[in-house]
Amino acid sequence: MARSSDIRQKEVINVLDGRRMGNIIDMELTTDGRIDTITVPGPMRIFDLFRSNRSGIVIPWDRVRMIGEDVILVELDPQFLRRYERV
Repeated sequence: MARSSDIRQKEVINVLDGRRMGNIIDMELTTDGRIDTITVPGPMRIFDLFRSNRSGIVIPWDRVRMIGEDVILVELDPQFLRRYERV
């Protein structure tokens, strides 16, 4: 079983487009201690330079396809990612 600190150090990569999503910045757990979602940094916006809390992309655990030595592979289709693009 992997520790949360080990998982947070891995880079998240979308297998559909090869995009590097960054490292995990937050994780939500279920009541029985399983990972429910992971959060990676969202797109950088100009106003984020002045705020301490930056929004992120919340990825459901069922979108995780593989956890390797250095990376976590996720499958995020363009419709899912469109929610996090600039409006």
